[in-house]
Amino acid sequence: MRADHAPHVEEAAVQEEEILTPEQLAEVWAAEAPEPAGPVANLLSSLVALALGMGGLVLSLKLGLGTPAEPRPGMWPFVVSLVVAVLSVVQIVIGRTGGKDGEKFSAYSWYAAIGFATLVGMVLLMPVIGFEIPSLLLCFIWMRWLGGERWRSATMYSILIVGAFYAIFIAALGTTIPRLF
Repeated sequence: MRADHAPHVEEAAVQEEEILTPEQLAEVWAAEAPEPAGPVANLLSSLVALALGMGGLVLSLKLGLGTPAEPRPGMWPFVVSLVVAVLSVVQIVIGRTGGKDGEKFSAYSWYAAIGFATLVGMVLLMPVIGFEIPSLLLCFIWMRWLGGERWRSATMYSILIVGAFYAIFIAALGTTIPRLF
């Protein structure tokens, strides 16, 4: 890991001689933790997750569910969307009293939005240009800009990951994912 992505690495190097107990380490982490978001932010983020879950339920029903013996394309998206929706409702009911575990939104909060937007872009591009190019772009963007990898390693890892997915899902399992090759 590069030092510019972990500012506490330099502090740890200075304090190498001092060995912290688990309790002391927990205190250090608690002191460095971001401020809690509070009940309003927890409620709003739970409502957003609930809306996404409900949208996923509607879209997966349009794809068709099928049966457990012969699932249709909407079966697993339906299951995942149902879990998201149920957990969102649980968070709305139980999480409102909390506020201790959630973090306030920061500049890093945009990473989740960027990740989601690029994932939507991949889903939209796959039927048009196939699996390979959108997956390669998604991996590269996530590793280079969201993960902070260097150009060379982001390129190499992206090619390896897409190659592995191609080998598993297309060559070995014979799935019908839209593809160029």
